Amino acid sequence: MVKPKRILIREEYCIGCRLCEVFCITQHSPSKDIIKAYKEKTKPVSGIYFEEKGYISFAIQCRHCDEAPCVENCLTGAMHRDEETGNVLHNKDRCVGCWMCVMSCPLGVIKIDYKERKVVSKCDLCIEREFPACVERCPNEAIILVDGKGERIEKEKDLKK
Repeated sequence: MVKPKRILIREEYCIGCRLCEVFCITQHSPSKDIIKAYKEKTKPVSGIYFEEKGYISFAIQCRHCDEAPCVENCLTGAMHRDEETGNVLHNKDRCVGCWMCVMSCPLGVIKIDYKERKVVSKCDLCIEREFPACVERCPNEAIILVDGKGERIEKEKDLKK
């Protein structure tokens, strides 16, 4: 099995700005526009969530587990592992909304998208992009992308999108 890329959160660098959520929603919106994304009828659910516990703030998202309980417990195969990348992905067309994946996720990061057919939503590592939007746009580099060996994958410094 291919070891998937993963997003790691370095909570010591997180300032709690929540831009990770903003850029995730924007990236997964039909318009891809930061203002329009929040006004669209079908505003996407963020795949990354901000948590604050006392003086510590950090974001959490799908870890694309090696032995993913969400994949094992999905009744329809909607939650599956991509053979090429090793990432855990979700096919909304196959999802029947049983929410077994939600109940089995040890991190609680699979959310129910009530606005779109009551199916689930999770981090897909922005599969259509070179780097996930949250990684690329985090102002403090608190969110980083690592390869299957845990080595940091550096983003281009001149990327603007």
